Amino acid sequence: MNKINYNNFSLVLSGGGALGIAHLGVISDLEAKSMVPSEIIGTSMGSIIGASLSIGMSEKDIYTLIEEFSNVFKWIRFSLRGNSIIKTAKIEKIFYSIFGNTKIKDTLIPLKIVATNLANGDAKIFDDDTRIVDALLCSMAIPGIFEEKSLDGSIFADGFISDNLGVKYTSFDDILAVDVLGRNSFDEELLKSSFKTKNVLNMFERSLRLLIYNQTRKSIEQLVNKSIYLIEPNTKDYKTFQFNRYKEIRNLGKNLIE
Repeated sequence: MNKINYNNFSLVLSGGGALGIAHLGVISDLEAKSMVPSEIIGTSMGSIIGASLSIGMSEKDIYTLIEEFSNVFKWIRFSLRGNSIIKTAKIEKIFYSIFGNTKIKDTLIPLKIVATNLANGDAKIFDDDTRIVDALLCSMAIPGIFEEKSLDGSIFADGFISDNLGVKYTSFDDILAVDVLGRNSFDEELLKSSFKTKNVLNMFERSLRLLIYNQTRKSIEQLVNKSIYLIEPNTKDYKTFQFNRYKEIRNLGKNLIE
């Protein structure tokens, strides 16, 4: 873990569903130290929190939004049609109430949002005149769960598929990266339950976390001439869908900056 220059640094926030709430603990500590990133790169949940920060919202304000999100039934609408089980119309309304028609190029802090092109699997980095609302809907669209997003003739899905921690898209030599699906997101020992269904779900989520972890590790290894300060909150005891545990998860990101 390297020391970085906090005068000019890129803040990179990973995806991770509810685990991404831990980003708020890190942001709270940044505010306490009067550290402001020179740019923000976010994937999925990291893009939602990063976008909120980029338009000038405080950690306290973002936390209030997360409290609203903690009741999933306020923003979920199930569907038996299409390619996903959850329609995003309600989520889009919430995003619009926050960002309106603001474009990424107009944020107070430069912002990059990572999504995945479903046609070829390539990462798509939104950093132009795309509306924040549209880019967020692309970045958070977990295939089969959330409705995929069609934009400018292409179809996009969650950024975690291509790059869950967008360190390679940073413009500055110093990087503060927060990975909620990093090394501390899984146990070395396999957990077993007396219920087979629970075992299957645990194995699926563990496999997904390992897949993303290995993807991220390779991205970090490929960084050249950059200094990265990597924070990996201890999220292994929490599930990606546990938005109701937002208070505990937020605290996982606290006191991790030296």
